[in-house]
Amino acid sequence: MTSNSADALLLQGVTKRYGSARAPLMALDGVDLRVPRGQLFGLIGHNGAGKSTLFKLVLGLIAPSSGQLRINGCEVGGRDFREARRSIGYLPENLVLYDNLSGLETLQFFARLKGAPADQCEPLLERVGLANASRRAVREYSKGMRQRLGFAQALLGSPRLLLLDEPTTGLDPSAIRDFYAQLDVLRAEGVTLVISSHILAELQQRVDAVAMLGNGRVRALGSVQELRERSGMPLTVLVSAAGDQLDALAQSLPAALPGAEIQLERRGPAELLLRCPRQHKMALLAVLAPASLHDLQIQEPTLEDVYFDLREAA
Repeated sequence: MTSNSADALLLQGVTKRYGSARAPLMALDGVDLRVPRGQLFGLIGHNGAGKSTLFKLVLGLIAPSSGQLRINGCEVGGRDFREARRSIGYLPENLVLYDNLSGLETLQFFARLKGAPADQCEPLLERVGLANASRRAVREYSKGMRQRLGFAQALLGSPRLLLLDEPTTGLDPSAIRDFYAQLDVLRAEGVTLVISSHILAELQQRVDAVAMLGNGRVRALGSVQELRERSGMPLTVLVSAAGDQLDALAQSLPAALPGAEIQLERRGPAELLLRCPRQHKMALLAVLAPASLHDLQIQEPTLEDVYFDLREAA
């Protein structure tokens, strides 16, 4: 994997090893990963897969045992990295705040640590919906409010790379929608977003690409659609029609699509469930088009379905 000036994040052969040489624990094992600038990139994997270790390496909190990491062309841990790190924002999974400070005081504290302009603090609190609570003590904040405050501190300094570890924990559905709307704005501004989450349904329609980590290695990489195609999981087609129409379809489909291995399952008197290999989708629709159907629904495998399928195959 060669370097590219359009890469916000580049990992080449990155390994992180703990323990002794005789009994090493490989937190990351030869990871190659590229995230182009301006992408919303997802990291998924089981607990212990290496996601948090990867974030710590990118932030320079720990050093790799081998391999190279670059942020916008700057080597992590290199001579210029201290300055480059100012362009990184980070929201950790377990956010620790000072309960006796107000929300505004908390942001002002982090702004001083990061060297960010103090006049960003109040606009950021407004941006995340905490303007009315800015002078309340953090101990009075709900879990969701703390999470939004953590997001605000991650945005201090107008970062060009944003690392978000389980960022929607504690947020209600409305706040989750607002959070992803904010990510859309940031992405439109050219900010690169790397988000780690166990809530795969949230990522499915939003990420440009996703990397699936398992036991310290990249097990799968690509867009959600590319991972669907790689898994080979069938499409699900739910057909609604009169009973006699469904009977006729069930009898004619095997002959109309020889070798397609379409699975049929009757769902009550007026519904027929079909599981169809992806490559036969258009042929199946051509067969269904002339039929007198009440309704037809095509369901792609979810990212969660694909994740478990690829994990078992790895």
